Order: sequence, then C-alpha cells, then structure tokens
Amino acid sequence: MRLRVSTIALAAGAALLSCAAVPAFAQNASDAPPAENVLDGDYLTVGVGAVYVPSYRGSDDYIVSPIPLVRGKFKGVDINPRIAGVALDFIPDDKDSGIGFSLGPVATVSLNRTRRIKDPVVRAAGKLDPAIEVGVSAGVTKYRLLHDYDSLTLSADVKWDVNGAYGGMVWSPAISYTTPLSPALVAVVAVSARHVDDDFARYYYSVNPAQSAASGLPVYGAKGGWDSANASLLMAYDLSGDVRDGGLSVFGVANYSRMLNDGKDTPFTALRGSANQWVLGAGVAYTF
Repeated sequence: MRLRVSTIALAAGAALLSCAAVPAFAQNASDAPPAENVLDGDYLTVGVGAVYVPSYRGSDDYIVSPIPLVRGKFKGVDINPRIAGVALDFIPDDKDSGIGFSLGPVATVSLNRTRRIKDPVVRAAGKLDPAIEVGVSAGVTKYRLLHDYDSLTLSADVKWDVNGAYGGMVWSPAISYTTPLSPALVAVVAVSARHVDDDFARYYYSVNPAQSAASGLPVYGAKGGWDSANASLLMAYDLSGDVRDGGLSVFGVANYSRMLNDGKDTPFTALRGSANQWVLGAGVAYTF
C-alpha cells in the first residue's frame, strides 16, 4: 500500500484529510499489521473539522469556519478532497513500482469575499460572486524515498471559473512529503504556490472607481502573476493505534501563506489587511 497526499492549497484542512486516510506502516518487524487493511480496497473516509482562517484572502481579521471532508477509493478511482471541492484520480498505481501518477478532473467553489467580511471598509466595496472552478489535477509520486513507507509528490491543479465570477484561470503547483511517524501517526510537510491570470487579479485585487467611491480605498489596477506561496504542516492520528484498520482518527493543520505581487499590494491587503496569512484547524474523521 502506498502513501500519497493531494495538492496542498490554502486552508489546507482538506489536504489533511487526504493524508489522514492514508495508511501509516509499522516501523519495525515487531509491529504486527491488522488482520485486514481497509485501505487496500474500496473505502470511504468522512470527516468534519473547523479552521481558523482570514475572513478573505489578504485579511487580518479571522473567522472560524466548518469544513466537511470526504476521501475514498471506488473501483480504482481515488477521491481526493479539496477545500469546497473534490479531485478524482483515474490512474491506478503499481504498488511495487516505486513511482505513481495521478490524473483526473478537479472542481471547487471559491467563496472569497462573498460573505463574512469583517472589515467594514472592504465590506463597503461590495461582495463578490462565488466562482465555480473546474479543471484538471495531475501529479507524480516517488514512493520509498528515504525509507519503505514515505513518499514525495509533485502535483498541480489547473482550473477555470465557469460561473462567470472572475472568468479566468488559476494554477497551483505543490511539493509534499508524507511519512508515518508510527502505525497511528502520519505527518505531511508541503510547500505550494498559486499563479493567477489577469481576469482573476482584476476581479479580486483591483479597486474600480465605484468600489473606491463606496469604500474610500484608492483606485487600483491589478495584474496576474504569482499571488501567494504557502507552507503547511499536517498531522493525523488514528485513535485505534493503526490507520490501516479504519475507524476514528483526529487531525490538525497549520498553514502559513504569504501574499505576493498584486495580491500583496492591493489596498484590500496592503491598507486593510496583511500579507501574512495563517490557517489553523482540527477535526475528526472516520474510515470504513
């Protein structure tokens, strides 16, 4: 059985569930495996958690938000969670090859600045429409990098807004390293970034004359580019003592994101928020 983590995004609680459902292996021969590894076949993991996140991207005000999460595998298709979305992997891996590949569709919903904007000035600039983002997720994983049970994954999501909100494209490359620390405990460290096009930047980071008049913020014209870089630490612990036998687990996540370029320089961040963004979260999951 392999170890893999999905692409890490901002508010990385969804990625954490993807590792919470992954089997940690015994570190020595004296650790007996369970009678049945539920993750060898079809399985489903459902979870719920809460994350402490900025009220919008670039905000220095924070809110607590629930996150329902689902991960699993059905007839060789991996179901991987995303924040407010899901990605599918249609490429089965050879468990003994040492290399795995992933490819499939991804769909998410972006609610940035659509609700719960705590800053009254930013709120006066007006709420935005939700974006429905659809695209492709792909990656390659090297198994048994430093020992028999770890993995290194390079991956990326490329998505387009099909709901007419910003109407553009974003893509997010990521590198993640997954390792079991015991049969019950899995750790993941990851770095990622996001590149946005001009349509995205204008929608979320520009301040047009009408928004300026309503909020008092200066007019600002944003352009596309790299808008953020992220680093995450993710951990999951199986309460039965072995993630391979399914059941209940708990997880926690800490994510730091630095806004870049026009994502940092927009008045929504530079004047009313902060380029330093933190996400802290925890939750429970059940695998069967």
